[in-house]
Amino acid sequence: MSDLTYKVIVGLEIHVQLNTRTKMFCSCALSFGEEANSRVCPVCLGLPGALPVMNRQAVEYAMLAALALDCPVAEFTKWDRKSYYYPDLPKNYQISQYDLPLGGPGSIEIPLEDGTTKKVRIRRAHLEEDAGKNVHAAGSFSQVDLNRAGTPLLEIVTEPDLNGPEQVRALAVELQRIVRYLGISEADMQKGHMRFEPNVNLVIDRAGQQFKTPIAEVKNLNSFRALERSVAYEIRRQLDDFLETGRTMQMGNKSTRGWNDVHEATVLQREKEEAHDYRYFPDPDLVPVVTTRQWLDEIRSRLCELPLQRQVRYVQAYGLSEYDAGVLTGDRSTADFFEQAVGSGGDPKRICNLLTQVGLKLANERGRDLLGLGLEPNAVATLAGMIDQGVISASAGNTILQAMVETGKKPETLAQELNLVQKSDAGELEGIVDQVLKENAAAAADVVAGGKKSQKARGFLLGQVMQKTKGQANPKVVSEILNRKLR
Repeated sequence: MSDLTYKVIVGLEIHVQLNTRTKMFCSCALSFGEEANSRVCPVCLGLPGALPVMNRQAVEYAMLAALALDCPVAEFTKWDRKSYYYPDLPKNYQISQYDLPLGGPGSIEIPLEDGTTKKVRIRRAHLEEDAGKNVHAAGSFSQVDLNRAGTPLLEIVTEPDLNGPEQVRALAVELQRIVRYLGISEADMQKGHMRFEPNVNLVIDRAGQQFKTPIAEVKNLNSFRALERSVAYEIRRQLDDFLETGRTMQMGNKSTRGWNDVHEATVLQREKEEAHDYRYFPDPDLVPVVTTRQWLDEIRSRLCELPLQRQVRYVQAYGLSEYDAGVLTGDRSTADFFEQAVGSGGDPKRICNLLTQVGLKLANERGRDLLGLGLEPNAVATLAGMIDQGVISASAGNTILQAMVETGKKPETLAQELNLVQKSDAGELEGIVDQVLKENAAAAADVVAGGKKSQKARGFLLGQVMQKTKGQANPKVVSEILNRKLR
């Protein structure tokens, strides 16, 4: 294989369930985990004579997402019927958008492992309804649950600009952050709110001649792990298949494959249908969507700073690490809380440490977000200031933050109640230092002599002072006294 090189080509289709109260074309409530077929009506069951009515909020959410992805919103778009038979599709067609999508083309920025970013082109963003769900757990037969049928989905299709499993995962993670920031989807993959379908093939160069392997689409992946691993598997499978059979895109049709999570392998499902197989035609029961400038301007006013832009700003403006900035901007409410605390006068790095090391850990343990802990941004800023001013130590600050969550009390009160206020009186501490130096003359001599033992001896002496003060001495003040006395 020394004369063979290859490039990975991946385009991604993402289905995002929109966070509306009701379904796309009827008034059935959207909820998860309900009794099978308890959230259905004549419209989503496809009964004769039942007519769909468009969900305006779903359309507006889709427009908002399109704008965030730099996609022009179409002035005129229509609904189409995508015909195919499957047990969980009661009408035998899906209402979707074919040749006139709501938005596109556009782009999305994703972070790369080397700290740079990459622009990935968006081909289109359109609305459609979800199908139901086939259930295979009842025995030797299958059942159909149509609670999900008619759920509003935003389908986002990228151009084949992704070149490896890591980039595919990065795009999926970034898109999840975006739709959550916009408030248009909970994007909970365990509930099926986001599903991914990568289209993978290779461009192989052998002895100066190029070959393209047939495209494989892996269906309905609902975790970042499955997405990344399925793409990695497809790369290996397609390369092995080419070396064994020489099959290229010209010789084989596109295929649809499923992902077996147990065996970590893709499995052939069927040869891929082409657009004409679906017999698209305009839905006669739904009016087109006409976008006015006034309506679009109102939707545009709901846009917020996107997570990656905010992450970059935190690194540049506050000097945070890429990792810490990524953690803080992973959730919009956490980022808002952080900025409010900074705006109240807290040091950005100190507040970041309190939130990432304690606040988010407590929130995760309690199964809620940071706001659910009941903390106030100005109280956290006060706590950060107490640490920076030497009133309390950094470890005491962590203890106090946890106590603030448990009691709701102010940090100043808790510092006194928990006896965590540091001793900073130089006169009082000097007497304690003198006592420690008298009791540990050998260590003091090692510090004065310098050499290899000096640093260790200094640390020992500082530890003895902290021990005598039960951890309440201000280490900075103690260090200054030691420096003066051990010249």
